[in-house]
Amino acid sequence: MDYKVIPAVVFSDPEIAGVGLSETEAKAKGLNVTTGKFPYGANGRAQTMNASEGFVKLVADKDSGLLIGAQVVGAEASNLISELTTAIEMGATLEDIALTIHAHPTLGEITMDAAEVALGHPIHVLGK
Repeated sequence: MDYKVIPAVVFSDPEIAGVGLSETEAKAKGLNVTTGKFPYGANGRAQTMNASEGFVKLVADKDSGLLIGAQVVGAEASNLISELTTAIEMGATLEDIALTIHAHPTLGEITMDAAEVALGHPIHVLGK
C-alpha cells in the first residue's frame, strides 16, 4: 500500500476531496510545480445539475508533468477523486489525463480540462 494516495473526503455541500500533495505542501518540499484549476461553472453537466459551484485543481511536477496531488470541491467530489487517486498511484502525467477520453457531458471532464489548463492549452476557459 502506498500511503501517499489515500484520498480524503468531506461529505459537505459542496463536497471536498483531496489526494496527494497540495500546491503549498509541494512547494514546502522544494518541488517545482505547475497547477491547473478548472471551475465547475464552465462544465455543461455541472450547469444542468445546477451545481456550478466548485473546481478541480491538479498539482504536478513542472519538469516531468507527473501528477502529485489533486483537490476537488463540488458536486460528486467524492466520486471524482478516484480517477485522480488512480492517476497518482500509476504515475500518470498531466498529458495522460488530458489525452484520456472522458464521456460527454460529465463532471469527469472537469479533470481533463484542469489538465489542459496546467499544460497551457485549455479549450473551455482562458489560459493561465
